Amino acid sequence: MTEFDYLDLCLEKWAAFPVTELTRNQQIVVDVKQQMHEIIDVMPYDADWPRAFRIERDRIAAALGTLALRIEHNGSTSIPGLAAKPIIDIQISVKRLHPILAYAPGLAQLDYVHVPHADDAFCPFFHRPDAWPHTHHVHVVEARGGEERRTLAFRDYLREHSDEAREYEDLKRRLAPQYCATDLSSRQRYAEAKTEFITRVIERAFAAGYPL
Repeated sequence: MTEFDYLDLCLEKWAAFPVTELTRNQQIVVDVKQQMHEIIDVMPYDADWPRAFRIERDRIAAALGTLALRIEHNGSTSIPGLAAKPIIDIQISVKRLHPILAYAPGLAQLDYVHVPHADDAFCPFFHRPDAWPHTHHVHVVEARGGEERRTLAFRDYLREHSDEAREYEDLKRRLAPQYCATDLSSRQRYAEAKTEFITRVIERAFAAGYPL
């Protein structure tokens, strides 16, 4: 076992503790890992995130014109008071997802890079800039489709249910030190580790009549 593996094992063991019970030793491990690579940064809510979204929304609307039927701020930065990675997530609803070339050139003019993935079947993904760290993520979905509803239901529900929002924040803070921000596969594993919680909240949201 390498020293790095040992640090990961320590953090995995401590991940079960509430954020309020972080030990001095755990913080030392986090500090060491930050020196070895960039761990995922979950930072306090920034009141400027909504403005950053509006600026980018207007740029995207100008570039895509009528192709963009709806442009929404989603993800953690869209939920007031919630700690998040400092990346503005944007959902663009279009009439047809395919061909991707219908809207990819317009996004490319704004320096967005498409990441080919199996998820292209229901949610093509773009980011900018090309290299990490990213400042903006774009998720393209079918207007009035299932993925659009799932994302908006999750956002709207957490905006109005602070207890679940805090639970989500605690989960992210426990998970983040275990993953490397500069490694794509590590970021994907971080996202997968949140899937069970997100799915549970979406089910509650649908049952309660969300999205609004």
